[in-house]
Amino acid sequence: MSTHSHTISQADPKRWKALALLGFANFLVMMDTAIIQVALPSIKDSLGYTEANLQWVMNSFLILFGGLLLLGGRLADLLGNRRIFMWGVSILTIASLFAGLSWNEMSLNLARAIQGAGSALIAPAALSIIMILFSSNKKEMGKALAIWGLSGAAGGSLGIVLGGVLTQLLSWRWTLLFYVPVGIIVLILSPKFLKKGTKKKGRIDYAGAISVTAALMLSVYGIVTAEHTGWQALSTVLPLTVGAVLFIIFILIQVFRKEPLVPFSIFKTPNLAAGNVSLILLAAAWFPIIYFLILYLQQVMEYEPFMAAMGMLPAPILMAIFMVVIAERVMAKLGMKVTMFIGFILLGISGLLFSGNTVEGNYWSDVFIALLLAALGNALAYLPATTAAVSEAKSEESGLASGLYNTTYQVGSAVGLAIMVSIAAAASSTTIGNTVVALNQGYQEAFFWGGIVAFIGGILALMFIRPLK
Repeated sequence: MSTHSHTISQADPKRWKALALLGFANFLVMMDTAIIQVALPSIKDSLGYTEANLQWVMNSFLILFGGLLLLGGRLADLLGNRRIFMWGVSILTIASLFAGLSWNEMSLNLARAIQGAGSALIAPAALSIIMILFSSNKKEMGKALAIWGLSGAAGGSLGIVLGGVLTQLLSWRWTLLFYVPVGIIVLILSPKFLKKGTKKKGRIDYAGAISVTAALMLSVYGIVTAEHTGWQALSTVLPLTVGAVLFIIFILIQVFRKEPLVPFSIFKTPNLAAGNVSLILLAAAWFPIIYFLILYLQQVMEYEPFMAAMGMLPAPILMAIFMVVIAERVMAKLGMKVTMFIGFILLGISGLLFSGNTVEGNYWSDVFIALLLAALGNALAYLPATTAAVSEAKSEESGLASGLYNTTYQVGSAVGLAIMVSIAAAASSTTIGNTVVALNQGYQEAFFWGGIVAFIGGILALMFIRPLK
């Protein structure tokens, strides 16, 4: 923690303006994983990606984002939240410029990875500032976390719409160049609304950060490779094995280092571990469902990018309503456990409904109803999972808790997407005949297993989430 070294006794008069700015930054970070999704078919044609390799446009961002979030949280605690926040926005802005100007697969994947690294500094620093600003009032903290959750959900959903508009009217490149002017605006406003932090003494566990990031990268690579070469091939077994070894090394580093990246004592915080596991499963269910739904609209139902974006428009609208109007009230009445369980079950049902989509699908009957359930389920599960993951953390561990929360969600997104893409590709490859039919068969399998992951999340919520005292 850096903005204060203790719980604030008097509320910052600029806290709501600061929340608006930080929420907008979170909106941009989460939108970065979504705005490019509608543009994926255009990118595929422009830069020559294969169907399987296309996911790296997403996962190169998600892996660096998820892998470096813990480091970002630690840096925010030691060097100052505002400083790290502004560093992250600067990196994201510059990387977005290069991504928009990319000329081949490698250049785009690299720029997307650097975007992820910048976002890994932004997210934990921003959430840590919010936790400090509102720590003196539990009621305000609940509203602030709801707004934070809404900003992320809206970024993920509205990004799809904006991506469709920019791709249709201008070019897929503007889904990336868009971040340059808005990033500059955030940098200009930050010193005005965010207090300057103070440095704290402490060491930074770079070895832990490198080992956990490399473990994540190799694990996702191994999962992706398995679809082409099989699970017993050396190109699959080797990265998965090395990834597992690196993760064990990361755990050993955390156990024996005096100032580790993740002090395991933080997991004694009530509900923190269960909340983070819930976030992994929520992301692993929600993110692939949205990813494949966009591809279904464009490559099976043959929607243009703009129409596909309009088809996804109900998601951000419904999520905004559900997150602000319903989720907070339901959680206040039923508690975290029941609210999260209901959310996961609704999300699981939506996955099963999507899995029945055919090549002659109708938007209103095959997409809209399931999308409504998915938005409601995600809203009901996301708020209690976020609350469980961060609300009980000590003020001096706010950056770490924020980093863990963001890490688990992005790791769930990256690994979940990699697994579902492999499942979809395997199903498509065994379908003989029409290409569209084969693609749809793969999408159906991905939707189905996304729903199963959500059901597992609901069961675990009932087993491990405990009421707050």
